[in-house]
Amino acid sequence: MALRVAAIDFLNPAPLMWDFNHDPFRAALRLRYDVHLTFPSRCAEDLLTGRADIGLIPVAALTPDLLIVPGCAIASLHRVRSIQLIVRGPRELAQVRTIAADTASRSSVAYAKLLFRHFLGTDPEFKPASANVEAMLEHADAALLIGDPALLALEHRVEIEARVGPCHWYDLAEEWHTRTGLPWVAAVWAVRRDAVSTGDGTDDRWQIIQDFNLSRDHGLAHIDALVIEWSTRIALPPATISTYLKENIHYILDESCVQAIQTFRALAAQAGILDPLPELLFLDEGSGHKE
Repeated sequence: MALRVAAIDFLNPAPLMWDFNHDPFRAALRLRYDVHLTFPSRCAEDLLTGRADIGLIPVAALTPDLLIVPGCAIASLHRVRSIQLIVRGPRELAQVRTIAADTASRSSVAYAKLLFRHFLGTDPEFKPASANVEAMLEHADAALLIGDPALLALEHRVEIEARVGPCHWYDLAEEWHTRTGLPWVAAVWAVRRDAVSTGDGTDDRWQIIQDFNLSRDHGLAHIDALVIEWSTRIALPPATISTYLKENIHYILDESCVQAIQTFRALAAQAGILDPLPELLFLDEGSGHKE
């Protein structure tokens, strides 16, 4: 029976999904996986409620019942571009009292809350809002945009500020990296424990790990082809798409990214933003990385 996969319909996971969308591996993967596309926050909901077996989920949504697929991540080593905290001038960050937040990603909201509570010592109100920066700034001091809407807003920054006035644009990954020296990690592939076979689950686990890591590797080898594809899907210049996929996003879940997740979850728990997560459990080992 095919495993149900909840994936994200944004530009940034496109390299991770290469084999699922392209020959020669697409047909074989369709026999093993049933993929549906949704928003990051909905991926986590589908996984945690049993509507999906595997999901590309925000790191804020990890629980002790989920196993991380090693190797793959959506992260950034410095500036990500697709998470923008836009503050209407002349306010500085510490003066922000209300934030209209696109709630499509739970991790982005948690990172933003952590920035204010832990690093700045303030606690602004977060208001759920649709991803329209001009409408958001009509009712709040700042707007939090994620994913493709953030990339598009950044591309049209001059036009937006001509209508709403001068703004400060903060890259949330850069703010995190500046303060911690760690990568910013948005999402990982995770699997429900009961989705892998009973017994030791070795065959199922290694098949999943191989399929998802090979798809990432093949995607990274075909970035130029993805740029052509996505140039017809999103109103961004090809050069911007290329830079984003090649330089802004980091797709390998290495040790520094694992440390970043642990640090983020620990600080978020201390700040009362997320529940404590004592350890990270991985699909290939069944044991945790202790914090």
